Amino acid sequence: MLRDVHRDDDIHRPFRTHLREKAGQYLSEYMGCKQFAGFALYDDDQVVGAVFAHTKTWWTSPQLMIDEFFISGEKQRKGYGKTLLGYCDQFAIEQQISSIVLMTNKYMPSYLFYEKNDYLTTQQYVFMFKQIPV
Repeated sequence: MLRDVHRDDDIHRPFRTHLREKAGQYLSEYMGCKQFAGFALYDDDQVVGAVFAHTKTWWTSPQLMIDEFFISGEKQRKGYGKTLLGYCDQFAIEQQISSIVLMTNKYMPSYLFYEKNDYLTTQQYVFMFKQIPV
């Protein structure tokens, strides 16, 4: 069963025992974003996966930016991820969003999963960061 995640939902409750305080704070702040779009995937009333994303205006057209996508380890390779990505596609269609963007590690299994689900690697964009010593 899929359902939208709303700002007032306590989606991270089932994960509290596995998350540290910072992770809970991260989720609360993220879900408070005005452009937040989130979806949780349930199996027998248990959260087995979720997407945390946001909509954004891009110079060419609106986008859905997937920031977090996860399926619990024991549920991977059983079609749950494909179902969740399909829901993202449907959301984009309903909202008239013409592209979905995400970032993943090319050395992780998720890279092949996204490729298998019609996501393309682009050569013109580069992910950059700068570590600041604190």
